[in-house]
Amino acid sequence: MARILIVDDDPDIVEAGTLFLEKEGHTVGAAYSRPEGMEAMATFKPDLLILDVMMEQPDDGFRMAQDLRRAGHTLPILMLTSVATASGLAFGKDDEMVPVDDFTAKPVEPAELVAKVARLLAAPSTPGR
Repeated sequence: MARILIVDDDPDIVEAGTLFLEKEGHTVGAAYSRPEGMEAMATFKPDLLILDVMMEQPDDGFRMAQDLRRAGHTLPILMLTSVATASGLAFGKDDEMVPVDDFTAKPVEPAELVAKVARLLAAPSTPGR
């Protein structure tokens, strides 16, 4: 199975995601901030990243995704967000500003999380990613 890193400042989200994904046979690592997430990318070496948008800064998730893509990381990124609910703003995937593979709204249903992770892991990698 896959190595999945969850980066979210909400311990409940990390714990729930870990529980559901480990039940599917995945190995799950956790980080609770952008700096911890960047460090975990180097040490944990995940196959897939689940990333929150807003952590210490409102754009930490976007910035982390941008930094990872600029550094040549091609792993799939699933972005968790409550931004639309909290602010009424909507946004979508953009290779430069929001270089992620999929979005899901928080709170995420366990079956939806598991299904999106499976789909992203099965998808062929995108050239340049």
